[in-house]
Amino acid sequence: MALRAHKSSGRLSQGLLLLSVLLGTGLCHMEAVTTSFGQDAVTSPPTAMSNETAEHMERNYTDFTQHCWDYFVSLMSDVTTSELCEWKVIRRPYSELQACLEFWAERLNYSYPNALAEQYIFQSHHRYFHNCTLEHPVYLDPPEDVLLAMIMAPICLIPFLVTLVIWRSKDGKAQ
Repeated sequence: MALRAHKSSGRLSQGLLLLSVLLGTGLCHMEAVTTSFGQDAVTSPPTAMSNETAEHMERNYTDFTQHCWDYFVSLMSDVTTSELCEWKVIRRPYSELQACLEFWAERLNYSYPNALAEQYIFQSHHRYFHNCTLEHPVYLDPPEDVLLAMIMAPICLIPFLVTLVIWRSKDGKAQ
C-alpha cells in the first residue's frame, strides 16, 4: 500500500493521537534518519517511517476496512433480493462502505483509492449486484456519421423540392 505524505504542520490531530494511544499503533514513532555527505547518503535515501511502522499501519488499515465491510454486510442484510438493484435502497449502504474506506485511508495517511479498498468495492459488486441488469435500455446518440447523414439529407432535399414545386407550378399555368 502506498503511504501518503502527512500534509499538516507536523502536529497530529487529537483524534489520531488518541487512536494511536488506544490501539498502540506507534503512529508517532519515526525512525531517526541521519544524513551525511559520504557514500551512504547517495545509495540509501532517507525514509520517514520504518518498514515495521508501515507494516503495522497496513495491518491497522486492513482491520479497519474489515470492520467497514462487516458493517456494509449488516446493512445489506436488511435489503431483500428484489430490492438489490434499486439505487434508492442500496445507496446508503454502498455510500457508507465507500465513506468508511475513505475515512480510514485518510486517517492512516494512505492514498485513496487503494488496492484493498478496490477489492472491497469489487467484492460488493460481485456478491450483491452481479445480477443487476437494466430493465429499460439506455438510448445512446447515434454515431457521428449516421447523425451527420440524418441532418444533411433533409437540408439537401429542400432545394430539390423547391425546384420541383416551382417547375410543376409553371407547367400548370401554361395549360
